Amino acid sequence: MNIELLINKLNNSGFREELSVLYGSDAGVLYSQRQRYSKAAERFREIFQSREDVHLFSAPGRSEIGGNHTDHQHGCALGAAVNLDVVAVVAFHDEGVIRLYSEGYGMTEIDLSDLGVHEDEKGKSISIVRGIAAKFASMGVKIGGFDAYSVSDVLSGSGLSSSAAFETLVGTIIDVQYNDGKAGEIEIAKIGQYAENVYFGKGSGLLDQMVCSVGGFVFLDFRDTDNPVVEKHSFDFAASGYNLCITDTKGSHSDLTDDYVAVPAEMKSVAECFGKEVLREVDEKEFFKAIPSLREKCSDRAILRAIHFFGENHRAIDEADALDRGDIERFFRLYRQSAASSADLLQNLYSTKKPLEQGIPLAIAVSRTVLGENGMVRVHGGGFAGTIQAFVPLDRTEAYREKMDALFGDGSCYVLRIRPVGGVKIA
Repeated sequence: MNIELLINKLNNSGFREELSVLYGSDAGVLYSQRQRYSKAAERFREIFQSREDVHLFSAPGRSEIGGNHTDHQHGCALGAAVNLDVVAVVAFHDEGVIRLYSEGYGMTEIDLSDLGVHEDEKGKSISIVRGIAAKFASMGVKIGGFDAYSVSDVLSGSGLSSSAAFETLVGTIIDVQYNDGKAGEIEIAKIGQYAENVYFGKGSGLLDQMVCSVGGFVFLDFRDTDNPVVEKHSFDFAASGYNLCITDTKGSHSDLTDDYVAVPAEMKSVAECFGKEVLREVDEKEFFKAIPSLREKCSDRAILRAIHFFGENHRAIDEADALDRGDIERFFRLYRQSAASSADLLQNLYSTKKPLEQGIPLAIAVSRTVLGENGMVRVHGGGFAGTIQAFVPLDRTEAYREKMDALFGDGSCYVLRIRPVGGVKIA
């Protein structure tokens, strides 16, 4: 579409059907999103002045719903795509170059004739783009190139997986334009993980990419990590009287690498006692029988974290079943059990290296002043610092948001909507 026509359509209530799928039907929300897209198109025009024919793409962030720290042990997890997303205005060409300007990060440019791993790019977004392009090229896909401007409201460090959203966006752009969409959402997730593991240099699992790419509620079983079971589910919490809220406690993730690494390492240390690599391969009954002897080989915390894994793995399966059956009370009962397990057994609410910094426990405690002692609130994602998640009754949502914003600063609490689709081309 011509960029002038695109901006005019956005400024005159266009794309209602397409945007409603992503953001809901609220007129105020749709107006804000059109303004956001229009500004993005105008920024694209400023940066890439020679490009006139453009397209719109979007990829969502994700929220972990069940299965806290289970994926790295080849376990089960439940996640949901949300209405916070990264969007891009894109112009395709045959120049053999990808130029991507990300708002807040500047220009990334790669030559498609050079798709090898660059050690000096590890940890930078350029490595993600190069890695995704390289994987598609290895599949026989001829990529002409494109210019793009992107902007995201999936804030980095928010626990909503901004990196996986970005990977899904780039993968979707290439797949739609140069591969006729043949890769599809599951393969796009794997391609994003490949780029993050090999090119970016971060050994992540597949949960984040899969939820962002597939969209909606997604149940994942990673017993076979090369071919995970992926089941898409649907459930409308708003229709049941609840909003999904995420609060950023603004805790620093600096110096927490050891805490994050210790969780899978300790779980694997228990698995090794049974001659296995990960806990999913260990017989659960044998594990519980062996706990007394395990104390001679593993730390108590490692054993507690293993207990968490076995219980959490079952809960993720049961939570998905509860949603399928529309049994919200059973889901919330399991959710509260999961929250307690993360706090008591997994122990990822704060770092023992920073015992005076307990933003997550504080946020949970204050949440219960609004939601009650049995409120549906828990640590979100990796933990130790960052975000909490809560299911809040509709009539208490504004009071809850005000309480969280007063505690952690304006804009700290996000009221989210489950997005039914993953990476998409809008126009």
